[in-house]
Amino acid sequence: MPENALHGNILLVLGLLFAMLLLVMLGQKLRISYPIFLVLAGLALSFVPGLPVIVINPDLIFLIFLPPLLYQAAWDTSWQDFWRWKRPIGLLAFGLVFFTSTIVAYVSRAMIPGFTLPLGFLLGGIISPPDAVAATSVLKGIKVPRRVTSILEGESLINDASSLIVFRFALAAVVSGTFSWHEAAATFVLVSGMGLVVGLAVAYGFYLIHRYLPTTPSINTLLTFLAPYVMYLLAEEFHFSGVLAVVSGGLLLSHLSHRVFDADTRLQATSVWASVGFALNGLVFILIGLELPVAVEGLGSYSLRQAITYGLTISVMVIVIRLVWMYPAAFIPRWLSHRVRATQTSPGWQGTLILGWAGMRGVVSLASALSVPLLLDNGQAFPQRNLILFITFVVILVTLVFQGLTLPALIRFTGVAEQEERMPPEEQEAGIRLRLRRVALAHLAQQYAADIENNELISALQHRMQAEAQRTGTLLEALDYDETKRRALQRYHQVLLDVLHVQREELFKLRREDVFEEEMLRHQEAQLDLDEAKISHMPH
Repeated sequence: MPENALHGNILLVLGLLFAMLLLVMLGQKLRISYPIFLVLAGLALSFVPGLPVIVINPDLIFLIFLPPLLYQAAWDTSWQDFWRWKRPIGLLAFGLVFFTSTIVAYVSRAMIPGFTLPLGFLLGGIISPPDAVAATSVLKGIKVPRRVTSILEGESLINDASSLIVFRFALAAVVSGTFSWHEAAATFVLVSGMGLVVGLAVAYGFYLIHRYLPTTPSINTLLTFLAPYVMYLLAEEFHFSGVLAVVSGGLLLSHLSHRVFDADTRLQATSVWASVGFALNGLVFILIGLELPVAVEGLGSYSLRQAITYGLTISVMVIVIRLVWMYPAAFIPRWLSHRVRATQTSPGWQGTLILGWAGMRGVVSLASALSVPLLLDNGQAFPQRNLILFITFVVILVTLVFQGLTLPALIRFTGVAEQEERMPPEEQEAGIRLRLRRVALAHLAQQYAADIENNELISALQHRMQAEAQRTGTLLEALDYDETKRRALQRYHQVLLDVLHVQREELFKLRREDVFEEEMLRHQEAQLDLDEAKISHMPH
């Protein structure tokens, strides 16, 4: 690549990042969810005269954006919630994706001249998965049942994999001109199962590296960025599902992270990943708007009016399909199974409607559409590529903007309320703190009785926990650093770090008991991390 072109690309990326940050801040000022605002802003920017048309290399779009975004989503997902709502998640992530893809395939073939059934399945696989980032961003700050957000997050993890598998088979059918349902079903099982195996195997390898090699917080953080790319590339090298590899590996490493990451690593990795994930998501959403000229210029024999008509028709169709699917999927299992009725409260028509209306398309749909190759193996142009890209753009725009802007009003209109018998957040936080203090005090009494008698600092620690007195830092700042007190301070650090370790193990047990919400447990783990970091960085 010429040096001037390289500099131009770097400046373009930096300019997009800066514009994205300004737009996000403006969106916050206007109280508009940032995915919606970025898409609209990107669309407006695409009409600015003189702005260069951004053409993304389709071979790189999946590799750049998809592995880290999927990995971050898997890392932040509560395994307890995911397993608890596995039935509705599975019905949405697999059943609805295949149902949507099939209907879109046959309708688009009948409606669009020159559209074949494989092209219809290709389009269906592209536009079938909703985007969790868009939904959770819109729902942020709005009181909705935890059940709704848990199902949306879990669905977004798995539906990416199922939709991309449909996409892969359809793409192969377009290239080869043939398609076999039996072969596709067998290949689906193989691709999915081996993707899971590869992801878990790579994740366990990284777990061993984190646990047994002399790493630092910076090394650990970089390893977390390498992991999703290794999982994805290794699975794709053997033609397995790279998406399922990243999701399964991310879930496993997240589950085991408390055993290998110290407080410094968690604090550093969490901050770095939050920034990188935000930047990647923001870039993709603004690129959705900026890709409009690329899609319009290549429509060929189709007029812009025809393309808009096709896009709007299919947009309405995917919205209706999801709403039609939601109620049978939510209530038929309750009618057929006594166990479901006994163990799970009814979602109600309100929660089901919110789940149905939250099917906004976004990052994965755009990445899939852009990854459609420009040419077939024989060198001919890929049929209908730009029409597929344009329809995908319209579906994203309609579902993200229309549904995203109306979702808060729909939530207020339905008056949806928490169906599960869960403690209020304040009560949960108090309960977790009480549990952690009790286990810490019991551990002190059992293991450090002599130190409590002879070491005034450890005795003060016990009294502080019992009375919820002032924090450790105030106690340490008053100390004079003579030799005797230095040794006492070192012992105090050792004891306090050991107590924090015991509390962290108790948090892990609480996760398995499914008494408290994952968000509250993570909040308490972050507090323990801060306490541990504060002690670790004190002078010894």
